[in-house]
Amino acid sequence: MANRPSRPAGRPSRRYSQAGRLHDLIRLLEARNGATVEELAEECGVTRRTVYRDLQAIEAAGYPLMREPAGDERGRVVYRFLTGFSRIPPITFSLPELMTLYLCRGQLGFLQGTPFLDDLDAVLGRIRAGLPPRSVAHLERLAEAVTPRFQGVRDYRGQREILEQLRQALLYQYRCTVRYAPARRPAADYLCDPYSLLFYKDALYLLVFAHNRGGLRRLLVDRIEAVTVSGERFDMPEDFSAAAVHQAAFGLVDEQPEVIRIRFLAEVAHLVRERLWHPSQQLDDQADGSLILTMQAGGEKEVLAWLYSWLPHLQVLAPEGLRRSFADGLQQALQKDLSGL
Repeated sequence: MANRPSRPAGRPSRRYSQAGRLHDLIRLLEARNGATVEELAEECGVTRRTVYRDLQAIEAAGYPLMREPAGDERGRVVYRFLTGFSRIPPITFSLPELMTLYLCRGQLGFLQGTPFLDDLDAVLGRIRAGLPPRSVAHLERLAEAVTPRFQGVRDYRGQREILEQLRQALLYQYRCTVRYAPARRPAADYLCDPYSLLFYKDALYLLVFAHNRGGLRRLLVDRIEAVTVSGERFDMPEDFSAAAVHQAAFGLVDEQPEVIRIRFLAEVAHLVRERLWHPSQQLDDQADGSLILTMQAGGEKEVLAWLYSWLPHLQVLAPEGLRRSFADGLQQALQKDLSGL
């Protein structure tokens, strides 16, 4: 006959449901500053395997469970809840706030297949469960009042497991190793402190401090091949700000900013005037109806891609290097078109 797993010593075995065990574990973790699996198993009179399974169930139920090294020679892990979570009052929503949540859900359709959209759907599901059917139907109609259109949407279904690992690392500030394959280069391992997840032009980027590169790096999530999350926590620099990192860039490329001056002809001047293209921009109306936009920004390739989208209704005034690059790009495209490529 197969050997049965031995019960932990110290306390007699208890025969009660998983719900009862989960209640006891939650009570113990709330009352203590942390406990190891061995301590929880002894306290509840069950096996370590059962405790691991119950801890997974507690985390899946939405409890903010933290894991930290116990600091002993055995390399054990202490489990505890995020400090102060039990004192967070219940959250209520007004009808306009609920409408906004539904509208935002529609705008995030490009995240289909990611755990983030699943989490938002779970939140909305819990909200719907507490509302009468008539109110739910009304919210659904409001959500359809704004219909987003996406073009060139990325498919993140194949990255789901990677995104789940990154979410854990970001939530609990865990150091991790990222296997990353830059464009047209072999994949390499990055020892990283993940700082922020960036949304830019319907794509996800991970902003990290790469220890083996000695600085900040932006990693396109599409090119991440694997993530290994360690149990080692890191501290965020007190002066870190993701917004400040990209403040001078036109997009994401962090290059030395230059004073850029573009004349937009009268045919498109009103379209340019309607938007904020960069925090530093200045707009000067001209007597002929044209508009001169001045900004101090870096990232030549991203600036050029934006400028080409306004052809033929613009003129690059400065700097000289951007003028040459703009003209060279046009010439190359014309040559390829004439050659039939």
